[in-house]
Amino acid sequence: MGRVHVGTCSWADRTMIEAWYPPEVSTPAARLRYYAERFDTVEADAPFYAIPDRRVCENWAKRTPPGFVFHVKAFGMMTQHAVDERALHPELREYPHEVERGRVRRPSQEMVDLAFDLFAEAIEPLDQAGKLGGVLMQFPPFFTALDDALYEDNLAYIEYARSKLGRRRMLVEFRHPSWVDEGRRKQTLKFLAERDITYVAVDAPQFPTRTTMPPLVAATSRVGYVRLHGRNRETYFARNISAADRFDYRYAREELEEWAPRVLELAGETDVTYVMFNNCKYDYAPVNARELAEILGPEVVEPVEPMGGEQLGLGL
Repeated sequence: MGRVHVGTCSWADRTMIEAWYPPEVSTPAARLRYYAERFDTVEADAPFYAIPDRRVCENWAKRTPPGFVFHVKAFGMMTQHAVDERALHPELREYPHEVERGRVRRPSQEMVDLAFDLFAEAIEPLDQAGKLGGVLMQFPPFFTALDDALYEDNLAYIEYARSKLGRRRMLVEFRHPSWVDEGRRKQTLKFLAERDITYVAVDAPQFPTRTTMPPLVAATSRVGYVRLHGRNRETYFARNISAADRFDYRYAREELEEWAPRVLELAGETDVTYVMFNNCKYDYAPVNARELAEILGPEVVEPVEPMGGEQLGLGL
């Protein structure tokens, strides 16, 4: 059985800063070091909104201990999301593009190609430091498999993205259940497995209309990956709210215990599994991550090495 690493999908959400970090941990550098004393993996979701400066990733690598792993969420343009024109990398601004209500839509293929290249250059310091786990490709709800033509077109895009990422680990999160319905599930998972792409299992609110992904766990590569979004049905599809408000949910222990056998199943089929909490409102994510680690036990969860002679938390 592969080891399991537990972490959160942010370390710098405003409400998390206010609720989880001590007052004296007051700078970005100090917060990342504090986080890395308690967990050995994290998702960097800020790059979804704008491609970071390479120096930012260099500092992330410097401020974390050996063995710490970052998973980086792909820039929105790379996953067919509309992106804020104000957040465009200067080199992307040179390409003609359509703007609707301040957001770039339907970029040219050349613009998308460059977005992948600029993103890869930005995160290279993490790769060089041996701290890059995977690139999270979270596709939007309109990226579906509702009919054969859409299915084939979108599979082709995944294939394209896989080629652009090269040797970097690709983590695919679907947000429309058509990808894993009874008629598509086997083919979708086979497609990912044949290309060594990690299928991202999710926990999300479930609706009678079945508009969200089911809690399906599947191993399509040697790396397992789970994202827990919380189960707040009132905010999940709300508009004009913050990410923290969208995922405003603290898991009860019995809900985490529901996930423990699924995580163990995935760990039994992979070399390593990451479980990432995206309910980053207040201290919910780190508290729930610690609780799940306790449920799974030290035989399963990889401990963090002590820093400065002190190991805090629950060995995370």
